[in-house]
Amino acid sequence: MLDHLIKGATVVDGTGAPSYTADVGIRDGRIAVVAAPGTVTEETGTSEDATGLVLAPGFVDPHTHYDAQLFWDPYATPSLNHGVTTVAGGNCGFTLAPLHPGRPADADYTRRMMSKVEGMSLVALEEGAPWSWSSFGEYLDALEGRIAVNAGFMVGHCALRRYVMGEDAVGGQPTPAQMDEMLALFHEAMEAGAWGLSTTQSATHSDGDGKPVASRHAGPAELLALSRAVAAHEGTQIEAIVAGCLDQFSDAEIELLVAMSAAAGRPLNWNVLTIDAAVPERVPRQLIPSERAREAGGRIVALTMPILTPMNMSLGTFCALNLIPGWGEILGLPVPERIAKLRDPGVRAGMLRRAESKEAGVFRRLAHFGRYVIGDTYSTANEGLTGRVVQDIAAERGQEPFACLIEICANDQLRTVLWPMPTDNDPASWALRAETWQHEDVLLGGSDAGAHLDRMCGAPYTTRFLGDCLRGRKLVGLEQAVKMLTDDPAQLFGLRDRGRIEEGWHADLVLFDPERIDADKATLVHDLPGDSPRLDSRAIGINAVWVNGVETIREDVVTGAVPGTVLRSGRDTRTVSTK
Repeated sequence: MLDHLIKGATVVDGTGAPSYTADVGIRDGRIAVVAAPGTVTEETGTSEDATGLVLAPGFVDPHTHYDAQLFWDPYATPSLNHGVTTVAGGNCGFTLAPLHPGRPADADYTRRMMSKVEGMSLVALEEGAPWSWSSFGEYLDALEGRIAVNAGFMVGHCALRRYVMGEDAVGGQPTPAQMDEMLALFHEAMEAGAWGLSTTQSATHSDGDGKPVASRHAGPAELLALSRAVAAHEGTQIEAIVAGCLDQFSDAEIELLVAMSAAAGRPLNWNVLTIDAAVPERVPRQLIPSERAREAGGRIVALTMPILTPMNMSLGTFCALNLIPGWGEILGLPVPERIAKLRDPGVRAGMLRRAESKEAGVFRRLAHFGRYVIGDTYSTANEGLTGRVVQDIAAERGQEPFACLIEICANDQLRTVLWPMPTDNDPASWALRAETWQHEDVLLGGSDAGAHLDRMCGAPYTTRFLGDCLRGRKLVGLEQAVKMLTDDPAQLFGLRDRGRIEEGWHADLVLFDPERIDADKATLVHDLPGDSPRLDSRAIGINAVWVNGVETIREDVVTGAVPGTVLRSGRDTRTVSTK
């Protein structure tokens, strides 16, 4: 007997093959039958008519930070609402485990680091997760049986260093004995099911004390030793971030990434490839590591987003503006001193020079202050400005745009929410994206879902991309678009029996209306522990989502079921060898 039968759906199976109409039956968490409409004779517990709707495999998000959120939100919202049934977490070198059992303060350090570097609410981290684990395996066990999505996790280099080296992890180098201990700890994590190593060398990653995070102090020898350890375990990977990920790799970074992938004999993915026709040299440069890796016996995959994800800014709290060279020391001052500095014409001129310089890299795109849209305001002086463009306000006031923006923010004691309009929304940039997506070492993803919660909402990239493919720019056909969201990431991670609609495979499925599928605009909600805010986005046109054969979403509402699996390397992932 079938548990559920979906009748007459337009099946897009994830392989890129042409769609077809079929009845799809689910039994015991698996796809039991895929048959011509009306030919299934087996009894079924429940059924539904899906005529005119598309049935696709559940989407796989290759880059999230749901490590903490899953404890207070087992549904990984809004990703699950937007059809994502499998998430990869533990990225960028940051994980909540392992934690040294003899140093309770390490948990506090980790919470403050995650709050700073990944924009997670500190109150939510403190109140929403149990922090009851020490080993990485205990962390995975704490999630087992209580999540609605499938979730796999890399183990973070920062956590490994902190466990072994304590406070010396920031600024220090491991002794030979400590290196051996770190490797043993790493092997233990992978034996428990960690997907492999994640690490960062990015200059933008600082801890809660404002110091470079622990993995940034690791030298090539340490990184290569950890990479070789990855090779000893089935179904493992590497995820790495270096400074050049934001703009263009240096020669040394290319050599390092290639050496790490070759040493592991495993794919290495990095985040995120920014595609902009105004910087035509970026994409070729960023794909050099992929070419070199293949020559060296490795594979390097660039993640890139298929949509433009707005990210808001504020002069009052830490955001991407703080990462512009020279801006951090000004924006880190107490608010009264910060306002005084920002009102100084000489200071503003210096800030603009730094923001427009080559050293600012990808952050140069933030320097077009006339193109900022005013979001929420908090003073009577700013009434009526929400939704208006700074250059229009500046023209009315006879001000230079940056000076105008400063005055608006100063009126709100720097609490004003700012939304920069994208500079890469032109036809040439979209044509370059469509071309780049066809590269064998470019993968869609990089949502950062679960991080930067009040600044951006990348989780809806799946529905927004499909809506654009069906009714917007139509850069990719439906079958190929679904493949890029399902089978392609599933193949990269070696997921067993996931990513396609095929008899015997796990019943991770999403049913949607091709005439409506889209994502609503992001809105601020206060639903985190401690009433902390985050940006959320309603899914449009998603009829239902199943995880392991159990309905988890119906018409954008969670059902309360938690059928997700903690995906463990080896058991749930196969080795994707590069040799």
